[in-house]
Amino acid sequence: MSLYVGIGGWTFEPWRGTFFPEGVKKVDELRYASRHVTSIEVNGTFYRTQSPATFRKWFDETPDQFVFALKAPRFAVNRRVLAEAAPSIETFVNSGIAELGHKLGPILWQFAATKRFDAEDFSAFLDLLPEKIGNLRLRHAIEPRHESFRDPAVVQMLRERNHALVYAHAEDYLELADVTADFVYARLQQCREDETAGYSDAELAGWAERTRTWQRGGLPDDLPVVCPPPAAEPRDVFAYFISGAKVRAPMAAQALIRHLDDREAQ
Repeated sequence: MSLYVGIGGWTFEPWRGTFFPEGVKKVDELRYASRHVTSIEVNGTFYRTQSPATFRKWFDETPDQFVFALKAPRFAVNRRVLAEAAPSIETFVNSGIAELGHKLGPILWQFAATKRFDAEDFSAFLDLLPEKIGNLRLRHAIEPRHESFRDPAVVQMLRERNHALVYAHAEDYLELADVTADFVYARLQQCREDETAGYSDAELAGWAERTRTWQRGGLPDDLPVVCPPPAAEPRDVFAYFISGAKVRAPMAAQALIRHLDDREAQ
């Protein structure tokens, strides 16, 4: 199974001169970034609808094995009644995301930190998420951020539908590592500016071990869960360095990739 390690977006001015060398033009930032990390979580799709031409351009500028995760639009998730999100979901799914083809990774559905768990509404929302667009399988990663989602019923609902519960290494949001799908989606949000690579080398070595454990089908024994783990089976893993000291995120991603490569070589 595959491991993908990346960052959030590719347009961030403080990355110029830290991640992007002098001479890399703004129009070439995606081309450069996609050759130094293996995946990018796109935040722009949360704020506005992209065109099919844009998705085709992203496809053309990136290596064949590169993968995009797309953050689903705020209009679908920032609402009082999630079960009424069908029109927004349909607009997004039909906006041209299929142009990414095999480079389309998971779709991230992130709820507001104030959104509380309502079992009936949450279940109805999950049922709105399509399994495919044409012949292209869609993978859905769900990120609730309110403590009320620390509930075995949430895990069960996601497992029934093969949707991933996002693991968030964050100080202010829900941290829950139950594995609920045939892939794992992790958002590592505690980069520190006083660390050149965002996290210390020992911390990154720990994340490399957890990532390999997820990939092998296991569950890291030092992360919080509410349900017994599912049967062990190999899984794809998507890990993104997001938030915290964002200026360090690309260096963190590249350092984790090196740790994973070193473990593979052993």
